[in-house]
Amino acid sequence: MVAADALRFVAMVLGPGEEIVADDYHTAGEPFRIVDLGGMQGDSVLDRRSWAMANLDDHRRFLCHEPRGHADMYGGMVVPPDGPGGDVGIVFFHKDGFSTACGHGTIAIATWAIDTGRITAPENGEVDVVVDAPSGRLHTVARMVDGRVASVRFTNVPSFVSATGLGVGTSFGHVTADVSFGGAFYASVAIDDLGLTATADRVDDLIALGREVKAALGDHPSVVHPTDGRLSGLYGTIIHETLGGDPLQERNVTIFADGQVDRSPCGSGTSARLALLHHHGRIAPEVPFHNHGVAGDMFTARVVRVTDAGLVTSVEGSAHRHATTTFHLDPHDPIGLGFVFR
Repeated sequence: MVAADALRFVAMVLGPGEEIVADDYHTAGEPFRIVDLGGMQGDSVLDRRSWAMANLDDHRRFLCHEPRGHADMYGGMVVPPDGPGGDVGIVFFHKDGFSTACGHGTIAIATWAIDTGRITAPENGEVDVVVDAPSGRLHTVARMVDGRVASVRFTNVPSFVSATGLGVGTSFGHVTADVSFGGAFYASVAIDDLGLTATADRVDDLIALGREVKAALGDHPSVVHPTDGRLSGLYGTIIHETLGGDPLQERNVTIFADGQVDRSPCGSGTSARLALLHHHGRIAPEVPFHNHGVAGDMFTARVVRVTDAGLVTSVEGSAHRHATTTFHLDPHDPIGLGFVFR
Protein backbone atom coordinates (compact mmCIF):
# COMPACT_ATOMS: atom_id res chain seq x y z
CA MET A 1 0.00 0.00 0.00
CA VAL A 2 1.32 3.45 -0.92
CA ALA A 3 1.00 6.53 1.26
CA ALA A 4 -2.09 7.72 -0.66
CA ASP A 5 -3.88 4.47 0.18
CA ALA A 6 -2.90 4.82 3.83
CA LEU A 7 -4.39 8.33 3.84
CA ARG A 8 -7.62 6.93 2.39
CA PHE A 9 -7.71 4.34 5.17
CA VAL A 10 -7.25 6.99 7.85
CA ALA A 11 -9.92 9.22 6.32
CA MET A 12 -12.52 6.52 5.68
CA VAL A 13 -11.91 3.97 8.44
CA LEU A 14 -9.98 5.40 11.35
CA GLY A 15 -10.68 9.06 10.74
CA PRO A 16 -8.17 11.84 11.44
CA GLY A 17 -6.61 11.40 14.86
CA GLU A 18 -8.59 8.25 15.66
CA GLU A 19 -7.03 5.11 17.06
CA ILE A 20 -7.82 1.47 17.80
CA VAL A 21 -7.27 0.08 21.30
CA ALA A 22 -6.69 -3.65 21.60
CA ASP A 23 -6.36 -6.02 24.54
CA ASP A 24 -3.92 -8.80 23.66
CA TYR A 25 -4.32 -12.22 25.26
CA HIS A 26 -2.81 -15.61 24.58
CA THR A 27 -4.43 -18.97 25.22
CA ALA A 28 -1.86 -21.74 25.58
CA GLY A 29 0.52 -19.58 23.54
CA GLU A 30 -1.91 -18.73 20.72
CA PRO A 31 -2.55 -14.98 20.35
CA PHE A 32 -5.96 -13.38 20.55
CA ARG A 33 -6.29 -9.64 19.91
CA ILE A 34 -9.61 -8.21 21.18
CA VAL A 35 -11.04 -4.98 19.73
CA ASP A 36 -14.38 -3.21 19.89
CA LEU A 37 -14.99 -1.45 16.57
CA GLY A 38 -18.58 -0.44 17.27
CA GLY A 39 -21.81 -1.63 15.75
CA MET A 40 -22.10 -4.02 12.83
CA GLN A 41 -25.18 -4.77 10.77
CA GLY A 42 -27.04 -8.04 11.29
CA ASP A 43 -29.38 -9.82 13.68
CA SER A 44 -26.88 -12.46 14.79
CA VAL A 45 -23.14 -12.86 15.23
CA LEU A 46 -23.08 -14.99 12.07
CA ASP A 47 -24.80 -12.14 10.19
CA ARG A 48 -22.32 -9.65 11.63
CA ARG A 49 -19.45 -11.88 10.50
CA SER A 50 -20.79 -11.64 6.94
CA TRP A 51 -21.04 -7.85 7.29
CA ALA A 52 -17.50 -7.65 8.68
CA MET A 53 -16.19 -9.71 5.77
CA ALA A 54 -17.66 -7.15 3.37
CA ASN A 55 -16.89 -3.97 5.33
CA LEU A 56 -14.09 -4.48 7.86
CA ASP A 57 -11.45 -6.38 5.94
CA ASP A 58 -9.12 -3.36 6.07
CA HIS A 59 -9.41 -3.39 9.86
CA ARG A 60 -8.55 -7.08 9.88
CA ARG A 61 -5.47 -6.50 7.75
CA PHE A 62 -4.46 -3.48 9.83
CA LEU A 63 -4.61 -5.53 13.06
CA CYS A 64 -3.10 -8.78 11.76
CA HIS A 65 -0.40 -7.84 9.30
CA GLU A 66 3.12 -6.79 10.15
CA PRO A 67 4.38 -4.57 11.72
CA ARG A 68 1.41 -4.67 14.12
CA GLY A 69 0.87 -8.41 13.83
CA HIS A 70 2.39 -11.39 12.05
CA ALA A 71 1.49 -14.29 9.78
CA ASP A 72 -0.06 -16.30 12.63
CA MET A 73 -2.03 -13.47 14.27
CA TYR A 74 -5.55 -14.07 15.55
CA GLY A 75 -8.21 -11.89 17.12
CA GLY A 76 -11.83 -11.03 17.66
CA MET A 77 -14.17 -8.07 17.20
CA VAL A 78 -16.58 -7.62 20.11
CA VAL A 79 -20.25 -7.42 19.05
CA PRO A 80 -23.59 -7.64 20.87
CA PRO A 81 -24.80 -11.14 21.77
CA ASP A 82 -27.51 -12.79 19.71
CA GLY A 83 -30.26 -12.06 22.18
CA PRO A 84 -31.49 -12.60 25.73
CA GLY A 85 -29.21 -14.74 27.85
CA GLY A 86 -26.04 -13.84 25.98
CA ASP A 87 -23.24 -11.88 27.62
CA VAL A 88 -20.93 -11.05 24.72
CA GLY A 89 -20.65 -11.73 20.98
CA ILE A 90 -17.41 -12.16 19.08
CA VAL A 91 -16.48 -12.16 15.39
CA PHE A 92 -13.22 -14.06 14.92
CA PHE A 93 -10.54 -12.93 12.47
CA HIS A 94 -7.06 -13.98 11.43
CA LYS A 95 -4.40 -13.19 8.86
CA ASP A 96 -6.41 -14.67 5.98
CA GLY A 97 -10.01 -13.85 6.86
CA PHE A 98 -12.87 -14.40 9.31
CA SER A 99 -13.47 -17.80 10.92
CA THR A 100 -16.70 -19.42 12.15
CA ALA A 101 -15.33 -20.82 15.40
CA CYS A 102 -12.35 -20.39 17.69
CA GLY A 103 -12.01 -22.29 20.95
CA HIS A 104 -8.91 -20.52 22.18
CA GLY A 105 -10.60 -17.20 21.36
CA THR A 106 -13.71 -18.26 23.30
CA ILE A 107 -11.55 -18.94 26.35
CA ALA A 108 -9.85 -15.56 25.90
CA ILE A 109 -13.05 -13.52 25.41
CA ALA A 110 -14.68 -15.06 28.50
CA THR A 111 -11.57 -14.17 30.49
CA TRP A 112 -11.59 -10.65 29.03
CA ALA A 113 -15.26 -10.17 29.95
CA ILE A 114 -14.39 -10.81 33.59
CA ASP A 115 -11.10 -8.88 33.53
CA THR A 116 -12.86 -5.78 32.17
CA GLY A 117 -15.79 -5.96 34.58
CA ARG A 118 -18.47 -6.86 32.03
CA ILE A 119 -19.12 -9.94 34.13
CA THR A 120 -19.07 -9.74 37.92
CA ALA A 121 -17.19 -12.71 39.32
CA PRO A 122 -16.58 -13.99 42.85
CA GLU A 123 -13.13 -14.00 44.42
CA ASN A 124 -13.20 -17.79 44.35
CA GLY A 125 -15.57 -20.26 42.75
CA GLU A 126 -17.21 -20.36 39.31
CA VAL A 127 -19.12 -17.88 37.16
CA ASP A 128 -21.03 -18.38 33.90
CA VAL A 129 -20.22 -16.38 30.77
CA VAL A 130 -22.39 -16.92 27.67
CA VAL A 131 -20.47 -16.23 24.46
CA ASP A 132 -22.20 -15.98 21.08
CA ALA A 133 -19.91 -16.96 18.19
CA PRO A 134 -20.67 -17.32 14.46
CA SER A 135 -21.01 -21.08 14.98
CA GLY A 136 -23.58 -20.62 17.76
CA ARG A 137 -24.08 -19.98 21.47
CA LEU A 138 -21.31 -21.23 23.76
CA HIS A 139 -21.89 -21.63 27.48
CA THR A 140 -18.65 -21.11 29.37
CA VAL A 141 -17.73 -21.44 33.03
CA ALA A 142 -14.80 -19.47 34.43
CA ARG A 143 -13.03 -20.84 37.48
CA MET A 144 -11.90 -18.06 39.81
CA VAL A 145 -8.95 -18.37 42.19
CA ASP A 146 -8.05 -15.41 44.41
CA GLY A 147 -9.76 -12.94 42.10
CA ARG A 148 -8.24 -14.11 38.82
CA VAL A 149 -9.55 -16.33 36.05
CA ALA A 150 -7.64 -19.57 36.50
CA SER A 151 -9.34 -21.40 33.62
CA VAL A 152 -12.37 -21.34 31.35
CA ARG A 153 -14.41 -24.35 30.29
CA PHE A 154 -16.71 -23.93 27.29
CA THR A 155 -19.44 -26.23 26.06
CA ASN A 156 -19.23 -26.31 22.29
CA VAL A 157 -21.85 -26.55 19.57
CA PRO A 158 -22.53 -30.17 18.54
CA SER A 159 -19.56 -31.88 16.90
CA PHE A 160 -19.86 -34.64 14.33
CA VAL A 161 -17.90 -36.83 11.92
CA SER A 162 -18.53 -36.25 8.23
CA ALA A 163 -15.99 -38.58 6.55
CA THR A 164 -13.33 -41.14 7.45
CA GLY A 165 -10.58 -42.94 5.60
CA LEU A 166 -9.95 -40.34 2.88
CA GLY A 167 -6.69 -41.07 1.10
CA VAL A 168 -4.46 -38.13 0.21
CA GLY A 169 -1.18 -38.27 -1.66
CA THR A 170 1.37 -35.83 -0.21
CA SER A 171 5.06 -35.09 -0.54
CA PHE A 172 5.47 -36.97 2.77
CA GLY A 173 3.76 -40.06 1.44
CA HIS A 174 0.22 -41.35 1.37
CA VAL A 175 -1.85 -40.25 4.38
CA THR A 176 -5.36 -41.02 5.57
CA ALA A 177 -7.57 -38.13 6.69
CA ASP A 178 -10.78 -38.08 8.69
CA VAL A 179 -13.03 -35.02 8.52
CA SER A 180 -15.07 -33.79 11.48
CA PHE A 181 -16.83 -30.63 12.64
CA GLY A 182 -16.24 -28.83 15.93
CA GLY A 183 -17.63 -25.43 14.99
CA ALA A 184 -15.53 -25.55 11.82
CA PHE A 185 -14.47 -28.46 9.62
CA TYR A 186 -11.06 -30.04 10.15
CA ALA A 187 -9.19 -32.87 8.45
CA SER A 188 -7.34 -35.00 11.02
CA VAL A 189 -4.13 -36.74 9.99
CA ALA A 190 -2.21 -39.08 12.31
CA ILE A 191 1.57 -38.89 11.92
CA ASP A 192 2.67 -41.62 14.37
CA ASP A 193 3.97 -43.72 11.48
CA LEU A 194 4.92 -40.91 9.10
CA GLY A 195 8.36 -39.97 10.39
CA LEU A 196 7.10 -36.57 11.60
CA THR A 197 6.45 -35.17 15.06
CA ALA A 198 4.00 -32.46 16.11
CA THR A 199 6.80 -30.32 17.47
CA ALA A 200 8.18 -26.85 16.78
CA ASP A 201 11.34 -28.12 15.09
CA ARG A 202 9.20 -29.66 12.31
CA VAL A 203 6.87 -26.70 11.85
CA ASP A 204 7.86 -26.01 8.23
CA ASP A 205 7.14 -29.62 7.27
CA LEU A 206 3.85 -29.52 9.19
CA ILE A 207 2.77 -26.36 7.38
CA ALA A 208 3.55 -28.00 4.04
CA LEU A 209 1.62 -31.16 4.96
CA GLY A 210 -1.34 -29.17 6.28
CA ARG A 211 -1.54 -27.12 3.11
CA GLU A 212 -1.35 -30.21 0.89
CA VAL A 213 -4.18 -31.95 2.77
CA LYS A 214 -6.35 -28.84 2.70
CA ALA A 215 -5.74 -28.36 -1.03
CA ALA A 216 -6.78 -31.96 -1.69
CA LEU A 217 -9.92 -31.93 0.45
CA GLY A 218 -10.99 -28.29 0.31
CA ASP A 219 -13.87 -29.05 -2.08
CA HIS A 220 -14.76 -32.47 -0.69
CA PRO A 221 -18.49 -33.02 -0.01
CA SER A 222 -17.68 -33.78 3.64
CA VAL A 223 -16.93 -30.10 4.34
CA VAL A 224 -20.40 -28.90 3.36
CA HIS A 225 -22.41 -28.01 6.45
CA PRO A 226 -25.79 -29.79 6.46
CA THR A 227 -27.91 -26.79 7.53
CA ASP A 228 -25.98 -23.53 6.96
CA GLY A 229 -23.65 -23.00 4.02
CA ARG A 230 -21.89 -20.16 5.81
CA LEU A 231 -20.30 -22.78 8.09
CA SER A 232 -19.02 -24.85 5.15
CA GLY A 233 -15.42 -25.20 4.04
CA LEU A 234 -12.33 -26.98 5.32
CA TYR A 235 -10.85 -24.62 7.89
CA GLY A 236 -7.71 -26.54 8.79
CA THR A 237 -5.69 -29.72 9.10
CA ILE A 238 -5.10 -31.24 12.55
CA ILE A 239 -1.78 -33.09 12.47
CA HIS A 240 -1.67 -35.23 15.59
CA GLU A 241 0.42 -37.85 17.35
CA THR A 242 -0.26 -40.14 20.31
CA LEU A 243 1.82 -39.58 23.43
CA GLY A 244 3.11 -42.52 25.46
CA GLY A 245 0.87 -45.02 23.71
CA ASP A 246 -2.21 -43.50 25.40
CA PRO A 247 -4.93 -42.71 22.82
CA LEU A 248 -6.36 -40.07 25.17
CA GLN A 249 -3.07 -38.16 25.28
CA GLU A 250 -2.35 -36.39 21.99
CA ARG A 251 -0.16 -33.58 20.77
CA ASN A 252 -1.21 -31.70 17.68
CA VAL A 253 -0.30 -28.85 15.41
CA THR A 254 -3.34 -27.42 13.65
CA ILE A 255 -2.56 -25.73 10.33
CA PHE A 256 -5.46 -23.45 9.48
CA ALA A 257 -6.37 -20.80 6.90
CA ASP A 258 -3.39 -20.41 4.54
CA GLY A 259 -0.61 -22.10 6.49
CA GLN A 260 -1.25 -20.50 9.88
CA VAL A 261 0.07 -22.44 12.89
CA ASP A 262 -2.07 -22.76 16.02
CA ARG A 263 0.24 -22.64 19.03
CA SER A 264 -2.54 -23.91 21.30
CA PRO A 265 -4.10 -27.38 21.09
CA CYS A 266 -6.94 -25.70 19.10
CA GLY A 267 -10.24 -25.56 20.99
CA SER A 268 -12.73 -26.18 18.18
CA GLY A 269 -10.27 -28.69 16.74
CA THR A 270 -10.21 -30.50 20.09
CA SER A 271 -13.98 -30.93 19.83
CA ALA A 272 -13.53 -32.22 16.30
CA ARG A 273 -10.95 -34.72 17.59
CA LEU A 274 -13.36 -35.88 20.31
CA ALA A 275 -16.00 -36.59 17.66
CA LEU A 276 -13.53 -38.87 15.88
CA LEU A 277 -12.28 -40.55 19.06
CA HIS A 278 -15.86 -41.32 20.04
CA HIS A 279 -16.70 -42.51 16.51
CA HIS A 280 -13.78 -44.96 16.63
CA GLY A 281 -14.77 -46.22 20.10
CA ARG A 282 -11.74 -44.77 21.91
CA ILE A 283 -13.52 -42.50 24.39
CA ALA A 284 -16.72 -42.61 26.42
CA PRO A 285 -18.68 -39.68 27.85
CA GLU A 286 -17.06 -37.83 30.78
CA VAL A 287 -13.66 -39.47 30.26
CA PRO A 288 -10.96 -36.76 30.06
CA PHE A 289 -9.01 -36.26 26.84
CA HIS A 290 -5.72 -34.38 27.21
CA ASN A 291 -4.75 -32.46 24.09
CA HIS A 292 -1.29 -30.90 24.08
CA GLY A 293 -0.27 -27.93 21.93
CA VAL A 294 3.04 -27.23 20.25
CA ALA A 295 3.80 -24.37 22.68
CA GLY A 296 3.65 -26.77 25.63
CA ASP A 297 0.25 -26.08 27.22
CA MET A 298 -2.74 -28.44 27.26
CA PHE A 299 -6.53 -28.44 26.95
CA THR A 300 -8.63 -30.93 28.91
CA ALA A 301 -11.77 -31.98 27.08
CA ARG A 302 -14.69 -34.35 27.50
CA VAL A 303 -17.69 -35.71 25.66
CA VAL A 304 -20.57 -34.33 27.74
CA ARG A 305 -23.41 -36.16 26.02
CA VAL A 306 -24.46 -37.73 22.75
CA THR A 307 -27.37 -36.14 20.87
CA ASP A 308 -29.04 -36.59 17.50
CA ALA A 309 -27.25 -33.44 16.30
CA GLY A 310 -23.83 -34.72 17.37
CA LEU A 311 -21.58 -34.82 20.40
CA VAL A 312 -21.80 -32.07 22.98
CA THR A 313 -18.24 -31.51 24.20
CA SER A 314 -16.47 -29.32 26.72
CA VAL A 315 -12.95 -27.90 26.43
CA GLU A 316 -11.00 -26.24 29.25
CA GLY A 317 -7.90 -24.04 29.12
CA SER A 318 -6.44 -20.76 30.35
CA ALA A 319 -5.93 -17.34 28.78
CA HIS A 320 -3.66 -14.53 29.95
CA ARG A 321 -3.61 -10.83 29.09
CA HIS A 322 -0.14 -9.60 28.16
CA ALA A 323 -0.70 -6.19 26.55
CA THR A 324 -3.09 -3.33 25.94
CA THR A 325 -2.06 -1.43 22.83
CA THR A 326 -3.21 1.77 21.13
CA PHE A 327 -2.76 1.56 17.35
CA HIS A 328 -2.36 4.51 15.01
CA LEU A 329 -1.77 4.76 11.26
CA ASP A 330 0.43 7.55 10.02
CA PRO A 331 -1.06 8.71 6.69
CA HIS A 332 2.48 9.19 5.39
CA ASP A 333 3.53 5.61 6.23
CA PRO A 334 4.34 3.86 2.93
CA ILE A 335 3.72 0.44 4.57
CA GLY A 336 0.04 1.33 5.09
CA LEU A 337 -2.06 -1.62 6.22
CA GLY A 338 1.06 -3.75 6.47
CA PHE A 339 2.42 -6.92 4.92
CA VAL A 340 2.95 -10.63 5.53
CA PHE A 341 5.76 -12.86 4.31
CA ARG A 342 3.83 -16.13 4.54
